[in-house]
Amino acid sequence: MAPTATAPQTLTAQIDGLDVAIQAGETILDAAKRAHVRIPTLCKHPDVHATAACGICVVKVGNSNKMLRACCTPIEAGMSIVTQDPEIVEIRKSVVELILSNHPNECFTCGRNTNCELQSLAATFGVRETPFGVKAPDHSRDDDSTRSIVLEPNKCISCGRCVDICQNVQNVWALSFLNRGINIQMAPAGDILLADSPCVRCGQCSAHCPTGAIHEYDQTDEVWNMLQNKDLHVVAQIAPAVRVALGECFGLEPGVNLTKQIYAALRRLGFHTVFDTNFSADLTIMEEAAEFVERFANGKGVLPLITTCCPSWVDFMEKYHSDMIAHFSSCKSPQMMLGALAKTYFAEKRQLDPANMRVVSVMPCTAKKYEVNRSEEMRSSGFQDVDVSITTRELARMIKQAGIDLLNLDPEESDHLMGNYSGAGTIFANTGGVMEAALRTAYFNVTGQNLSNPDILATRGLEGVKEGAVDVNGTEVRVAVAHGLGNVEAVINRVREAKEKGEPLPWHFIEVMACPGGCIGGGGQPYGVTDGTREKRMKGIYDEDKSLHVRCSHENYYINQVYDDFLGKPLSEKSHHLLHTHYVPRPMYLK
Repeated sequence: MAPTATAPQTLTAQIDGLDVAIQAGETILDAAKRAHVRIPTLCKHPDVHATAACGICVVKVGNSNKMLRACCTPIEAGMSIVTQDPEIVEIRKSVVELILSNHPNECFTCGRNTNCELQSLAATFGVRETPFGVKAPDHSRDDDSTRSIVLEPNKCISCGRCVDICQNVQNVWALSFLNRGINIQMAPAGDILLADSPCVRCGQCSAHCPTGAIHEYDQTDEVWNMLQNKDLHVVAQIAPAVRVALGECFGLEPGVNLTKQIYAALRRLGFHTVFDTNFSADLTIMEEAAEFVERFANGKGVLPLITTCCPSWVDFMEKYHSDMIAHFSSCKSPQMMLGALAKTYFAEKRQLDPANMRVVSVMPCTAKKYEVNRSEEMRSSGFQDVDVSITTRELARMIKQAGIDLLNLDPEESDHLMGNYSGAGTIFANTGGVMEAALRTAYFNVTGQNLSNPDILATRGLEGVKEGAVDVNGTEVRVAVAHGLGNVEAVINRVREAKEKGEPLPWHFIEVMACPGGCIGGGGQPYGVTDGTREKRMKGIYDEDKSLHVRCSHENYYINQVYDDFLGKPLSEKSHHLLHTHYVPRPMYLK
C-alpha cells in the first residue's frame, strides 16, 4: 500500500493574542496587515525596501522588553508579538515628537497640509506640543531648477523612500543621502542642482514622499491668470489617466471614472474649450501604427520601433541610451499633438487668432511640464503648442479653490472636434496600452480587417516586462512592454546583444513607460499609490475601453475628419511638421 501523503503543516504565530498563519519570507508588518492589525509606519511603503529608518513601527516579541521594528523583522513560527501597549504607544509618540523637533512648523503654508503622513501621525498620537523644542534643519535652499518637481530639503524626514525609488526602482540615481547623523540631507549627488543631475523629472520621488519635501512645480497661479484674461481663449485637455484618479482627491475609490464631470468642472473654472487627450492618443496611434508598418512591412527604418509618448523615458534615452535614437518613433506625445492642432486646425475652424490662445494640459505626470518646452518642435504651430501642463493634483486644488462640487456636477460632453475618442485612446493610461492600441490599428493597416478580439492580454498587467506576439497574415509580430525605468535596461540590452551577434531581433515593437503601471501611476497623480491602487485605476480604464462602441483609433470619425480636412494622411508632410519630432544625445556621466 502506498504511503498516505500528509498535508504541509501550517506555521502560526500570535499577534496580540490572535493566532495568525504565517507565510515564508514575510515580516511582522506583513503578517499584521493580513490579520487586520494596524501597525503605524512612516518610512515604509509597499513600493520600496524596508529601511527601518523612522522606528515608529516598533513591537515587542515574547516576554522580552526589546523593541523590534516590524517593517524589517521576519516573522517566525511560534512568535508572540505585541503591537500595542502603553509603553509602545508612548515610544511611538516620542518618535513622532523627535521627528517634529527637526521639522519646520509650516503646516498651514505647506502644499501637503491635510494630506501629509507625518501630520496624520501627529494627530493620531495626539501630539499637541513639542517637548524637545523645534530646531528646523538648515539645509540647502529649495530647488525648483527642473521647473517640474521641487525639493524642499528642510521638510525631509530622511525616510529614504525617494532615494530608494530613484535608485532602485527607476535606476536614475538623481537623489542620494549626503552627510551623516543629524546633518544627513537628501539631495542630488554632489549637492548640485536637480536640473544638473541625471533626473528625468518622472516625479516618482514626489509621489512617494510622505511629507512636503518633494512636490510638483505648482503652476496653478499661471492658469488662473490665463482664465482671468478676457483677451485669451483658453483650451483645456485632460489625459487618459486623470479621469480614473482625480476622484481620489475627493474621497472616492481609485478607478472611478469622472470624465464627464471633469469636462463640466473645467468649464466652470472658465476654460472656453474642453478637449480630451484621448483624441490625440488616437491620432498618435494613426501616426505610430503607420510608422511601424513602414518599418516592419516596407523596410523603411530600423527595428525594433520604440514608443516615445513618455517624456521621462525620452529624457532617459537621450542621456543613457542615445545609441537607440534610430529606433525611436518620431511621433510626439498626445499632449503635444493636441496642442499643435489646437493652434492650427481648431484655430482655423473657429477663426481664432492662435496668438491669443492658450492650451492647458491636465496630466498625470510631472515630466509633461518639461516636455512642453523641450525643443523647437514643440512650437510647430508657430507658437508654443502647449502653454502649461498641470498635474492631477493641481487640478484638484483648483477645483477646490473654486468651490466646485465635482462629485455632484451634471455630466457634460467635450467639444467634439478634438474630444471624441476610441477605447484605444483611453487605454494609453495603462502600461501596455500604447502597444495594444497600436497593434489594433497596425493589424488593420496590413490586413484591411480588425482583430477578431481587440483585447491583447499579453500587454496587460503589472509585471515589469511583458512579452507577446500577434499573427499578422502569417507573420509573427513580437512585442515587449516595459514600465518603471529600472526594467528598461534588460530590454534594451537584449536588443543590443542581438544586433551585435547578428541574431534575430527578440522583438519588433517595444513600449516603454517611465512610471510603474504607466501613466495611471504617474508622478503627478494623487498621493498614496500602491499596486492595489494601480490595479483599480487600470481596471477603470479597461472598463471604459470595453464600454465604448468604437475601440480602434482608425474608426474614430473625428480622427478621419482631421485627416480629410487638414492633415491629408498619416506620415504626410503636414503631419510630419506638426506631429513629429527628433531626438539628440544628451550624455550624462555614467551611473
